[in-house]
Amino acid sequence: MRVGVYVDAFNVYYGARSHCGRGTAGWRWLDLAALAMSLINPHVWPGAVLERLIYCTAPRDREGDTTSRQDQQAYVEALKSHIPELEVVNGKYAPRTKTGVVVEKPRSRRQGRRVASPGATQLPPWLPAEEITGPEGQKELLVTVSTFEEKGSDVNVASHLLIDVLSGHVDAAMVLSNDSDLHFPLRHAREHVPVATINPSTHPTAVDLRGDPHSGAGRHWWRRLRPHDFYNHQLPDPVESCRKPDGW
Repeated sequence: MRVGVYVDAFNVYYGARSHCGRGTAGWRWLDLAALAMSLINPHVWPGAVLERLIYCTAPRDREGDTTSRQDQQAYVEALKSHIPELEVVNGKYAPRTKTGVVVEKPRSRRQGRRVASPGATQLPPWLPAEEITGPEGQKELLVTVSTFEEKGSDVNVASHLLIDVLSGHVDAAMVLSNDSDLHFPLRHAREHVPVATINPSTHPTAVDLRGDPHSGAGRHWWRRLRPHDFYNHQLPDPVESCRKPDGW
């Protein structure tokens, strides 16, 4: 059974970070091939071999943040050296400007509560905030922030998944992501081959990604990763000339 593995890199990274902790070492130097193959139950998918590993990411081009880009490059080069079946597919990592209402930092999965304005005259002159009237008549603060967004990984995962399945390059597929936007390609892939859906995050698997294990081709399964899945599947250090970054 030829297995294709399709990885939404940022979804996996932030999922791992939510499990293991941002300041904790020992989870970033992830061996994706070893992790993927360790999840397969040989009674469900007998004779499984890794045929392709499609790693969908985006270069972290952030002005003034060269360390993140260097660390990412070191990791990608290590993956290329260690996993011959690997193909890296790049999207874009672009600056974005967004406008929105100030809210409290959420303590759970629910959105934080809107922060009431202290009054237009109480706003410090250095703060570029505008006082507006909220939907219930309360005074709120509207601000504009600069951020970065990764674009293209979900589309690249979906495209390569369907191309490989429909062209007969794989006999089974594994998708590492909890992005509900993948609902359509996953549903159609399940009509042709067994599909494993791997949720890397601490959140429940998105409703749109769930399904019937017996639909279509059958033998589908779902798994949510745990901290030990990341810690127990790390690349060697070094991988040829690629060394794990400090703190990883």
